[in-house]
Amino acid sequence: MSCPKRTPRHCSRGSLAGPLVVAGVLLDYAALRDHRVRPLAYLNDSKQCSHERREELFRAVLQCATKVSVRVIPVADIDSIGLHRSNLEGLRAMLRSLAPPAEACLVDGFRLGAAAPEHRAVVDGDEKSAAIAAASIVAKVTRDRIMRRLDALYPHYGFSRHVGYITPDHSAAVRRHGPSAVHRRSFEARCYAA
Repeated sequence: MSCPKRTPRHCSRGSLAGPLVVAGVLLDYAALRDHRVRPLAYLNDSKQCSHERREELFRAVLQCATKVSVRVIPVADIDSIGLHRSNLEGLRAMLRSLAPPAEACLVDGFRLGAAAPEHRAVVDGDEKSAAIAAASIVAKVTRDRIMRRLDALYPHYGFSRHVGYITPDHSAAVRRHGPSAVHRRSFEARCYAA
């Protein structure tokens, strides 16, 4: 079975706050034999890895990738056109940004339509493909880093702890302080109700 060389991947779609981050990775499979990238043996769905493991994998992916592309889709875009459409447009952009075409272009779970370069949707792809898992790691680490920086601008919400996901503390902070400029207004969450 041959491995795909690049894979766009979405991440952190269910967040109450913060951007959507989409990543694409073009892997150099010859580099995967190098001892410096042995941590890639632990590639898996980014949400199933600890913070420390994701950071280690992030560095390993960057060492062996031929190209990495990341797109950060701001909250205003998500609220304007919707999360699903933002995600599809971000994934299409990843396929285009990783030109020239690879042997196979895999997308985690989504068919992107005729406007996208040729690709194959793989359900639960981050558990089945090293390239999809690598893109998942890049997207998750990038987004978490953004959210930790936003914590300094919006200290009342605890972004450094929950990185924008819905938690009881996060919901309570939103009810107490109202949504911040980086909260997704299109997200229908009970914590927005007073």
